[in-house]
Amino acid sequence: MIFRVSYRMPSLRPLRLSGELLPKIFLFLLAAAIGFSAASASSAEKPLKGEDILLAAYHRNMARLERNSFGLPLFLESFERDDRVHVDVYGIFDYPFSSVADVLKVPANWCDIVSLHLNVKACTYRELPGAWVLTLYIGRKVYQPPEDTRQVIFHYRNVVRQQEYLDIILSADAGPFGTKDHRMRFEAVPLEGGRTFVHVSYAYSDSVALRLAAKVYFVTLGRDKVGFTMTGTDRNHDPVYIGGPRGSIERNAVRYYFAIQSFMNTLRYPEKNRFSIRISEWYDLTTRHRKQLYELDKKDYLTFKTKEHMNQLILQRQTGTGLQ
Repeated sequence: MIFRVSYRMPSLRPLRLSGELLPKIFLFLLAAAIGFSAASASSAEKPLKGEDILLAAYHRNMARLERNSFGLPLFLESFERDDRVHVDVYGIFDYPFSSVADVLKVPANWCDIVSLHLNVKACTYRELPGAWVLTLYIGRKVYQPPEDTRQVIFHYRNVVRQQEYLDIILSADAGPFGTKDHRMRFEAVPLEGGRTFVHVSYAYSDSVALRLAAKVYFVTLGRDKVGFTMTGTDRNHDPVYIGGPRGSIERNAVRYYFAIQSFMNTLRYPEKNRFSIRISEWYDLTTRHRKQLYELDKKDYLTFKTKEHMNQLILQRQTGTGLQ
């Protein structure tokens, strides 16, 4: 038996759209295209979080942390662009992340940290509505009472405090010698083995007049002041290091890094002994790099800092009672 099945295709006729329907279809297709494009861009350009960026820096530079001129898991990078000078210092602390975060999220601790620096003669802190303010008394590398120094106001911001990431920023609109837009940043993420990877950055802007004055200074009185970045070798094949503003900011950033490290290292001692141990340790850490960081004999530094610390305690009491 034979079956015959037949099917007749309908005739294809041109689709005719009314004048009202055509604009609606066009708008629908346009909206769909925009939505698809936005979704694709969102998935492709999702910004990295701060902790992801910092961990990427750690994995990218593991070799530099192991082998460098510091003899410690530490390295730095700096640049100078237009009127902006910037430095990044990366290193590893042998302390759990929670310990580092608990210490550095306290604004008062930052005063005890930054005042280890030779040029910081004292530091006070106070809380304003919704913000903390640190006043740094900046002076020369010898002893100076607070009234003979310049005051620089830093605003403290605990930008991020998460279970595995810390981001703190200290910023000042105006600094010493006509500098401006000072910004110190501290970031930290945990590593395996109870260690913490940290990032300390410092940046500021200057003026044309200041750059001219700095150029004169660094080719005369400051010609021997250098940083840590190698720019080449001399005729004796000895390393030649960066000078000028980049060298200066590298020196200061490393000093602040060692100040944080010294503060952490002395927390295991009784509180009454911490300050004397801290200034001694900071001095020893910095003078490992004599070419870059040596300025004073240890006896002079310890004497000056002990006097300045007493001044700081008095200033802080006055700040707390509104007498400053």
